[in-house]
Amino acid sequence: MKILLVEDDSRLAETLAEALTDQLYVVDTALEAESALEYIKASDYDLLLLDVMLPELDGISFCSLLRSRGYQMPILMVTARDTVSDKISGLDAGADDYIVKPVDLGELFARIRALFRRSSKSSPPVLEWGTLRLDPSTCEVSYAETSIYLTSKEYCILELILRYGRRLISRRDIIQHIWPTEEAV
Repeated sequence: MKILLVEDDSRLAETLAEALTDQLYVVDTALEAESALEYIKASDYDLLLLDVMLPELDGISFCSLLRSRGYQMPILMVTARDTVSDKISGLDAGADDYIVKPVDLGELFARIRALFRRSSKSSPPVLEWGTLRLDPSTCEVSYAETSIYLTSKEYCILELILRYGRRLISRRDIIQHIWPTEEAV
């Protein structure tokens, strides 16, 4: 599953991205709305984690902009703004959920899983090849009913291979899926 994290605090963004990667999500990070929009135009995301207090264009306005342009990926607002009116503004702007900083990682992961379950696009079927089984909604992999631990890159490679089946995979598709924002491979 591919997540775009939009957070202007680079240290927090790095910490969250690392925690999400440890959960086997592919994560891209943008520090402001403008670069986030470029990422969204260039790639499909299963989820957007969006801070409200961003430079130039705030997260609520950015969320409204995305919805007005037809983007349907689930959006989870992650912000320090904790008043009821802030939450209402975020949800009315098009966010699917709202969580207040400081964020408990367990709660964040549970909310992400819940959003994936609710989103038909983000709840792809279990991928199987013989007794090899990969569940994209839970990031669990098993072989002959035995759980297998994979690194995030190994997981991405296996997911790509299972999605393509017996078809050839182009170099561009491999690079875009496995290393979505890395400049040099």
